[in-house]
Amino acid sequence: MNKSSSKQPNSWLEKAEEVLIRYCGEFSPILIEKAKGSFIYDQDGRAILDFTSGQMCSIFGHNHPAVVSAIHKACDHSLHLLSTMLSPPVVELCRQLVSLLPEGLDKCILVNTGSESNEVALRMAKLATGGFEVIGFTGSWHGMTAGSQSHTYSHTRRGYGPVMPGSLAIPAPYAYRCPVKHCEGKCDNTCLEVGFEMADKQSVGAYAAFIAEPILSAAGIIDLPGPYLERLKELCEERGLYLIFDEAQTALGRLGHNFAFERDGIQPDFLTLSKTLGGGLPLAATITSKEIEEECYSRGYINVTSHISDPLPAEVGLAMLATLEKEKMVERAREQGDYLKSQLLELQKKHECIGDVRGRGLLLGVEIVADRESKAPAPELGHRISDRCLELGLSMNIVRVKGFGGVFRIAPPLTVSKEEIDLGVAILDLAIRESLA
Repeated sequence: MNKSSSKQPNSWLEKAEEVLIRYCGEFSPILIEKAKGSFIYDQDGRAILDFTSGQMCSIFGHNHPAVVSAIHKACDHSLHLLSTMLSPPVVELCRQLVSLLPEGLDKCILVNTGSESNEVALRMAKLATGGFEVIGFTGSWHGMTAGSQSHTYSHTRRGYGPVMPGSLAIPAPYAYRCPVKHCEGKCDNTCLEVGFEMADKQSVGAYAAFIAEPILSAAGIIDLPGPYLERLKELCEERGLYLIFDEAQTALGRLGHNFAFERDGIQPDFLTLSKTLGGGLPLAATITSKEIEEECYSRGYINVTSHISDPLPAEVGLAMLATLEKEKMVERAREQGDYLKSQLLELQKKHECIGDVRGRGLLLGVEIVADRESKAPAPELGHRISDRCLELGLSMNIVRVKGFGGVFRIAPPLTVSKEEIDLGVAILDLAIRESLA
């Protein structure tokens, strides 16, 4: 049959599904016409409060004026160059990033996505060590390309064939539901010690790296405590593992620090940045030491992609760093994050289905359960609440943790006001009440 003669769909979503590969299960039922600040607007002009900052990327709000201005500036200069050619914004962004970081994080490369930034770190770690084994956390998310996906242990593995050789995983320190059934409410590092013992038994003696998010987001907002990170660093150093911190969602002020690792002073060998760095545009970076970079260079390291070191996203990155400082985003994240968390804790007192509230800064998690005593999973309830929130004008992302219930991943922009927080919490309150009725 000729495509033009097939039955014409009635709604915009049906028309979209005729030509789009469905890459995320079901598409959202609303068509977004524009976005500004803390809100997105559908085709009817209805304002929807965005508590996920888009895909966790628009950390300073949608279409921040500094980002828009940087895009216009780039359009007057250059958008794209040959991969071997550098431009002033690329050099300056790398210089500024390195200047924000301690010694030992001295050399930077600019790519496009979080997946790419992790691929760079993984490739360099393998080349520098001569090993290939990489340890990650259960529930982690590091990207969708072959290497980063191999060390992603959320729900994206089944059905796609073999992953990269040397992919090992240890339990994440999910204190609310201890993975080794040992402690409750506060991790004592038993899962870490047991995890490394298991990894050692599986290893063929070719360790390269350990990759971790300071807060595991897709795993349900699991914050790695300071003592845990300290011991993790020791265990990595004992084995010659380079430590990679994937700060896709936790950098540029979101947790109340420029970078999440600053809280505990546990410095990685590689720092990868993405989502928040571009403020809504595709921009990512990998940063490592002079020594590792020199070792990789001497061994012929190569990582050429079509849009590596592009001037346009680099210009936006510069605007993001300037805004981070000018608008005191770190302080805003602390203040607004404390306020939002206090409001969520008050909501927990009202609703038995809120089992746990966790996270820090403006990256918070709310776990939905049948009741707090049994902690029985209630994923269907979580999705009913999420759907009702959207109908009422609040975009909320719920991640389903395999084997457990659902966890709301709450990450409004750092520019969110207290009035907007109050509005979001009020809508969530109403959605819970109506979903339980």
